[in-house]
Amino acid sequence: MPRAMLASFAKRLAIPDLRWSPDEGLTVSRLRIELLSGLTVALALVPEAVAFAFVAGVHPLVGLYAAFLVGLITALIGGRPGMISGATGALAVVMVALVAQHGVEYLFATVVLMGILQVIAGAMHWGRFIRLVPHPVMLGFVNGLAIVIFLAQMGQFKVPGTMENTGHGMSGGEWLSGLQLYTMLGLVGLTMAVIWVMPRVTRVIPAPLAGIVVVAALVIGFGLNVPRVGDLASIEGGLPMFHIPMVPLNWQTFEIILPYAVILAAIGLIESLLTLNLVGEITGKRGGASQECIAQGASNIVTGFFGGMGGCAMIGQSMINVKSGGRTRIAGIAAAVFLLIFIVLDFNTPLGPVSIPALIEQIPLAALVGVMFMVVIGTFAWNSFNIMRKVPLTDAFVIVLVTVVTVMEDLAVAVVVGVIVSALAYAWNNAKRIHAITRESETEKGAKVYEIQGPLFFGSSEGFLEIFDVPNDPETVIIDFAASRVVDQSALQAIENIAGKYEAAGKRVMLRHLSRDCHKLLNKAGHLMVDSDDDPDYELAVDYSVRTGILGGH
Repeated sequence: MPRAMLASFAKRLAIPDLRWSPDEGLTVSRLRIELLSGLTVALALVPEAVAFAFVAGVHPLVGLYAAFLVGLITALIGGRPGMISGATGALAVVMVALVAQHGVEYLFATVVLMGILQVIAGAMHWGRFIRLVPHPVMLGFVNGLAIVIFLAQMGQFKVPGTMENTGHGMSGGEWLSGLQLYTMLGLVGLTMAVIWVMPRVTRVIPAPLAGIVVVAALVIGFGLNVPRVGDLASIEGGLPMFHIPMVPLNWQTFEIILPYAVILAAIGLIESLLTLNLVGEITGKRGGASQECIAQGASNIVTGFFGGMGGCAMIGQSMINVKSGGRTRIAGIAAAVFLLIFIVLDFNTPLGPVSIPALIEQIPLAALVGVMFMVVIGTFAWNSFNIMRKVPLTDAFVIVLVTVVTVMEDLAVAVVVGVIVSALAYAWNNAKRIHAITRESETEKGAKVYEIQGPLFFGSSEGFLEIFDVPNDPETVIIDFAASRVVDQSALQAIENIAGKYEAAGKRVMLRHLSRDCHKLLNKAGHLMVDSDDDPDYELAVDYSVRTGILGGH
């Protein structure tokens, strides 16, 4: 039995496509684009990782190590080349309470367990359930995340070091004012202008990278007084070291970290899989959902053992990469390697020592904010305003609802709420469809036939019962399901209830034209008096008597 189970499990594991450039040959031109795109992403990752580390209440290097390790591993074995992963705000806001109550070591243990859960989800192919997310929910997700990215940049317009961690994230802080504020706004606008103009001039250098270089050169050259990366925190550090989380290995620890691990795993996979779909739509390529789940899980397991805060796919950085031309695994790998270089590389030259971390710390935040603002403009689904005027009111409501909940709560809650509302709307619309066409039977003299139209399930079971006229119907009633389907237990209960009413009135009910799945469902429940495979194939119309009392109906 164990051997058979292992063999069955092995069959479920597809061989992943780990080619660096699965869609096109690797040329010098392609390599240049990928490396420059990776450099651009790495520069944008630095302030994001530092800021999210502050949100979670941990040292900036904990966020930077997570961005490096998660980004590298998911780039190597992820399901969609072109995606960028790292430390994210969606996860940080969940981590902050754990860190505040139990300390950072419990966070590392939670990240390891989170990764294990994600690997299990990938091995069980649970990633396929992302297909159940309706398109209105996807639009709400994109719009909500664009707004979240925009709001996250507002913190860069505050005086560095004045924001405080309240245990629920960063808040407070003193806004920039006067010349410093106007200078930063002007630099943000200049960055956005360069990014907008650059593709019309040349595509040799990715537009976001050009914007960062131009503004950084201007600020450093003229010594402008605006916040820089180094004002957030020093990013200089060593290589991440293997570290077993220093927590007691007992049941109490498991009880503490499990709820957080489940929530983090769910949020991480939802955001990653939705980003995977979005990148797939932009690039016109399909990605492997299960492979991405395993990659995210493996990266978080490793990150937890190397002192990182864990992470998932980042829609903002993924959009930067895709818009900069990144299409292969090389861009993601390059971004992670560049990020590590930004943290650790110091070297000597004939002119003196050079510190890469110190250079990166001189980059003005205005340049990176301008890049993210352009990401917001490119990510927000502006056509959704036009779509909402044309689609059903329920779909328009779902788009707005998911957008608002994403901003006010978090992505996982928003997606779950959106799917539930969409499912309820679908159930309600189908519930209203059920009705019956009545006629006299051509095969059973004196019998009345009810031709059921529409699916019979929990939402339509009450409407199904209201169709029949038990007191005035003849001795034999045939319920024809040729245009219907018996879906669930509520449907079985409804059939038993109506059969019970006819039985109490001294009349009998026959079922006709059951589809194969309906036949199997009813037969398994014990409702069918005759067991035949002819009827499901519609080769011979077999009438089935109904056995009552199976589910306690009356």
